Amino acid sequence: MRKVIFVFSVLSIQIGWAQSNISVVGNLPEPLRETSGLLYYNGRLLTHNDSGNSAELFEFDAETLTITRVIELINTVNTDWEGMAQDDDFIYIGDFGNNRGERQDLRVLRISKQALDNSDEVMAERIDFTYEDQTDFTPSENSDFDAEAFFVLNNSLIILTKQWQQQGTVAYRIPKTPGSYTAERLASYQVNGLVTDATYDSVSNTLFLVGYSNLLLPFFVEIGPVSENAIFGDSQNKTNLSVGQAQMEAITLHGGVFYVTSEAFSNPPIVDSPSRLFSFTLDDGANGPPTEGIPQDDLIVFKSFGSTQLEYSLNTDRPIFGMGIFDGMGRLVEFTPLERISDSPIDISQLAVGLYYLSFFYQDTSISAPFFRN
Repeated sequence: MRKVIFVFSVLSIQIGWAQSNISVVGNLPEPLRETSGLLYYNGRLLTHNDSGNSAELFEFDAETLTITRVIELINTVNTDWEGMAQDDDFIYIGDFGNNRGERQDLRVLRISKQALDNSDEVMAERIDFTYEDQTDFTPSENSDFDAEAFFVLNNSLIILTKQWQQQGTVAYRIPKTPGSYTAERLASYQVNGLVTDATYDSVSNTLFLVGYSNLLLPFFVEIGPVSENAIFGDSQNKTNLSVGQAQMEAITLHGGVFYVTSEAFSNPPIVDSPSRLFSFTLDDGANGPPTEGIPQDDLIVFKSFGSTQLEYSLNTDRPIFGMGIFDGMGRLVEFTPLERISDSPIDISQLAVGLYYLSFFYQDTSISAPFFRN
């Protein structure tokens, strides 16, 4: 294969990191294909689906993945449920999905655990809020005021935004009691990805995040020590979850085991990822040396400044089934099937000015490198 020098005169982005050991427990049943929140409660896993679905919680077995119970919230709707948290007395559901940044009815729903234990129909209390620094509610695609993650810290709920534009997350604080509040901005963290859920371990005072990149490659972040004055701690350790492309949506921790669910995502022939349950432990090497995968430097790209021809070299013997170009928001703008891939430079004259990623797709993963169209 052709070898070229890897040069970026205007852009240099790190897109690789250590990988974790993670196993697939199995595919989730069809009613959970849009799973978006996750808790471990009373010996079972508890989840819900996101926007447009029923106002229901689903209890299921962590080994067999069988749904064992369905709990209906009878006095509310599922506008866009995106996460779950709990303390000793209550379960909290974050109805704060806000892709377009236009919602003025953001809320967290609070359910009594005692009521949940005694009935399959429960009432929810509301904790309404607005972000203190959002003044513009004009609808726009991929808002930075979207959110999918939160956790309980002392007497507060800490909400973590999913910044589509900035690729970071901002922490906001609201009380965990019913009422209407202005969410106080606390801190930000440039995670370089989309944060979709969080779980907090009060024993170790450690926060764990899960999410995915613009290329739908999942990641896991360990943060500590955590306090309300330092939500993102003194250190952050980000690792790759080596499962190929998957829309990771939820995480919970029980007995040293992390459980993570992914939402079904299909974009043939690029991605066909079912909703699944994964598990791993830190002792299994989530913070250890890389496991088997694709070294990111196996793909190098080069483009002269102002040129509309993109050179590349792919140094791998693994079979590929296609090549794609994604824009800076992670949207596929061009796909080339295997039979049309050649060693010739790629014509990018049709692309608008901006950041893009050249990607090659394997059966279970992908490899990408950024380039800039100028």
